[in-house]
Amino acid sequence: MGKTNKTLLAAALCSSCFLANAAGDAKHFPGIFVGMTHADETEFTYGIEYEYKFNSSWGVGAVYEKTKDAHHGDGVTVKLASLYFHPSKNVRLGAGFGEEEIGGHHPHTEDLYRVSASYDFHVGDFGVAPTVAVDFIDGEKAYVLGVAFIKPF
Repeated sequence: MGKTNKTLLAAALCSSCFLANAAGDAKHFPGIFVGMTHADETEFTYGIEYEYKFNSSWGVGAVYEKTKDAHHGDGVTVKLASLYFHPSKNVRLGAGFGEEEIGGHHPHTEDLYRVSASYDFHVGDFGVAPTVAVDFIDGEKAYVLGVAFIKPF
């Protein structure tokens, strides 16, 4: 496991050591993401995400996304840790740092910064959150659009 991966994992896990009461009963917000990423081309993207909410306004989390056909078929994997701000019950704004791994014949990794926004609709015990994000990678931008299906507990 690389240094950046260890740092991301440590940040996401250790941050829960500084707990405050989360909003409502739910503190954990795991989700499955399905959408698309547009850089030079538009490709199908899927992944998982997790947020731990400290209170009604703040949370931290991690994101893992895969875009198999991106970068001219080489495939891209995104891993990042994020800080989330909830200005209202249903709105989540995020800022994160991580890495983009490009596969193929010349694999390499680049730093990635992400800003994101989502709106959570409640459907029974689940959340459905349309999400938009912009990734900043080595002077370039990638736009991520999709929906997360979340099961809080």
